[in-house]
Amino acid sequence: MFNKHLLNPAMMLLAGRRYWYASVIEHTGRRTGKRYATPVVAERVTDGFIIPLPYGTHTDWLRNVLAAGHATIRVHGKTYKAVDPQILDGAAAAGQLAPRRKRAFDRFNVSHYLKMAPAAEPSLRK
Repeated sequence: MFNKHLLNPAMMLLAGRRYWYASVIEHTGRRTGKRYATPVVAERVTDGFIIPLPYGTHTDWLRNVLAAGHATIRVHGKTYKAVDPQILDGAAAAGQLAPRRKRAFDRFNVSHYLKMAPAAEPSLRK
């Protein structure tokens, strides 16, 4: 509750900006159809994006993305449409992450990651 009602709104002030570490994932509620934006850490990898899941695989935003099959990700000032969400375990994600990032995620005991591919269309806005 602390994150959802206090920390997330504060993070949204900077998330997704060019020189900030946090990104934004925009998704649609699976029951309400309402648009939501959630701050996350999204690591750009060769074939898409990897997002650590420090709170596990049952968060509302993740269930929304999995149900929809797509989301919009704003990373370092650029916005991308992302598709094909897949849950990866730590071993599957490890080889795709920068060693520095992997060590940081390991310190927080992250054991699952979300991987998404960029959509065939170019980025939505810069």
